[in-house]
Amino acid sequence: MAYWLMKSEPEVYSIEDLKSDGRTEWEGVRNYQARNYMMKEMKVGDIVLFYHSNAQPPGVAGLGTVSRLAKPDASSWNKKTPYYDEKSTPESPRWFCVEVAFKAEFSKIISLEDLREEPRLSKMEVLKKGQRLSIMPVRNEEFKIIEKMAQINSKIK
Repeated sequence: MAYWLMKSEPEVYSIEDLKSDGRTEWEGVRNYQARNYMMKEMKVGDIVLFYHSNAQPPGVAGLGTVSRLAKPDASSWNKKTPYYDEKSTPESPRWFCVEVAFKAEFSKIISLEDLREEPRLSKMEVLKKGQRLSIMPVRNEEFKIIEKMAQINSKIK
C-alpha cells in the first residue's frame, strides 16, 4: 500500500462532496507527472490525503482510498468540460484518472501551517518551495505523523 496527497479546490470538489458522493473519478488532471502517478503507480487500496488547496486555510481535510485503477479521462474529449483537450480522443487518450472513494473527514483541517510546524515533515513534497503538483507521493512515515495529528487535533468523523 502506498500513500498519496491529492489536491482539490473545495469550491470545485471538497471532502464533503466526496463524502456525499461516496466515490469520484479524479478527472481533469493535466500534468504529465501527476497523470503518470495515476497510470503507473497508484493501486487499489492506496490511501489518499485529501488536500483542500486555494482555501482558507489550505490543508488536509480527510482521507480517501484509490478504489479503481486508472482509466482514460473522458472529460478530456468532452468539449463541454473545462478539461477538454483536442489532442486527446477515445481512440488515443492522453489523460487518465483513478477513482477515489471516501474514507474519513477530519473535524479540523490539518493546515499547511500545521504541516510546516512539524519538523519531521520538513521533506514532505507539498512543503517544497514551488511545488504545484496536484498529486504527489507521501512517505509512510509522513502519513503516520499526519494520521497522528488528525487523531490528536481532531476526531475523525
